[in-house]
Amino acid sequence: MTTEHAKKKILICEDDSSLGIVLKSFLELHDFHVVLERDGRLGLAAFQREKFDICLLDVMMPHMDGFQLAEEIRDIDHDVPLFFITAKTMKEDMITGYKLGADDYITKPFDTEVLMMKIKAMLKRNEDVTREHTNAVFEIGKFTFTPRHRELVWDGEPYTLSPKENELLRILVEFKNNLLPREAALKKIWGSDTYFNGRSMDVYIAKLRKLLAKDPTIQIKNQHGEGFRLEIKEP
Repeated sequence: MTTEHAKKKILICEDDSSLGIVLKSFLELHDFHVVLERDGRLGLAAFQREKFDICLLDVMMPHMDGFQLAEEIRDIDHDVPLFFITAKTMKEDMITGYKLGADDYITKPFDTEVLMMKIKAMLKRNEDVTREHTNAVFEIGKFTFTPRHRELVWDGEPYTLSPKENELLRILVEFKNNLLPREAALKKIWGSDTYFNGRSMDVYIAKLRKLLAKDPTIQIKNQHGEGFRLEIKEP
């Protein structure tokens, strides 16, 4: 069997062996290469050995939980999509995951077909973002922004943006001094305008504000309930 996802490699960290085996078998039937580990320590070792296209992390695991593992993975690779699997429905846990750079969440019990749709959508968004990046270079106040390289430079010092920071800043620049509708940004980058995706976007807006704070002529203003506006005061 051959599909567009035949070469994609997935890391699953799940301490429920029955669920882990079911997920592994299901994803392999859809032509993904799957590595299954039963706890966070083994998952980290696998990630250090191999390169993955996406990671599915159970939140509650022995030795190292999904959140701890996500932090370790982010230290190694800022780009790989992270997908949390959890038995909890607490908003605080989901928000914690998004602050660590999670791309999506699914709560047990779940339909494997829904999980597959989410995985495919996540991979497609990442591919679309990569294709859309051009050789354009933007001047943002005293910063230089190169989306293709995910690079923001201040006074000769480069900073590598995460994929979501990069795409969000790129869209803000496109809408410079105009309102970027909240719903449009969510659907473009996160795929849907759910509550939790909205909280995730707020986290990334805060990160961009912190990065751009070196230049007092730059502001990202929040228009409550409507969206954001990147304003740059001309000297």
